[in-house]
Amino acid sequence: MSPTSARLGAVLRRLPFLAPAAVVLAVGLALCSQGLWIPAKAALAQVLLERAFERSVATGRPVKPWPWADTWPVARIAFPRLHRAVIVLDGASGQALAFGPGHVAGTPDAGDRGVAVYAAHRDTHFALLGQVRPGDEIVVRRIDGHEARFRMAGARVVRWDASGIDPHAPGRALALATCWPLDARTHGPLRYVVWAGPSAG
Repeated sequence: MSPTSARLGAVLRRLPFLAPAAVVLAVGLALCSQGLWIPAKAALAQVLLERAFERSVATGRPVKPWPWADTWPVARIAFPRLHRAVIVLDGASGQALAFGPGHVAGTPDAGDRGVAVYAAHRDTHFALLGQVRPGDEIVVRRIDGHEARFRMAGARVVRWDASGIDPHAPGRALALATCWPLDARTHGPLRYVVWAGPSAG
């Protein structure tokens, strides 16, 4: 038997073992690419949203980040100590939250009377909430140019249907909400809510 025939025979004998390994490898690559796609999409969207936000502030009217978008930027939330900022979209639908934090309908704009509520996914835009500490400043700039400054007062874990958030509460406050636990991969009823009141400085 020639060396080439011997090598071919060895490969053919291994085929029954190679096929399952190839399937496992293909599935693994598919899962990895899907896992990387979500953060990559969120990061790219923030670049486009940042541009749309700046155009909105300059023109005084909402500007869509891409032609087929069904939402638009309404604010930028900055976390100065963390050197991070995110662009907020109008509404908190599943489609909007795929690209950025959403301003929850029925709650006031940040800085207006009541509790402004913003929500985002824990594995993308609000993953940073776990790093926000009491006393940290949170700055919200709206597309009308108004800037509202808050200080984190604390955080708590609540059920999604028992948050205790009253958007019509007296004063001016901010609530940032995401799913809990922050490092979980499965859905559940709990939410992590960061509370902030007006900043004196």
